[in-house]
Amino acid sequence: MKSFVAILGLASMVSLAACDSKQENKVENAYENQADALDNQAANMEAMADNLSGNAENAAENAADALENKADATREAGEAAAEAVEKKQH
Repeated sequence: MKSFVAILGLASMVSLAACDSKQENKVENAYENQADALDNQAANMEAMADNLSGNAENAAENAADALENKADATREAGEAAAEAVEKKQH
């Protein structure tokens, strides 16, 4: 499911990239890279949780969920920052 969402997101970014400025793309890509790093940390945390049990497993899963939420928020912030750049240029 995550790979489908990633592919869908990548496809939409590619389609939008054609009408974005270089500066706008640069800003959005910086946020996207940061969000991808957070997603990777979440995946690592989930893998670690699979090897734990009880409260430790729950804590690791909660930490992974928090990282995924932070990644989502980072992507949203990147989109907002890119829009701000676009508005500034027009």
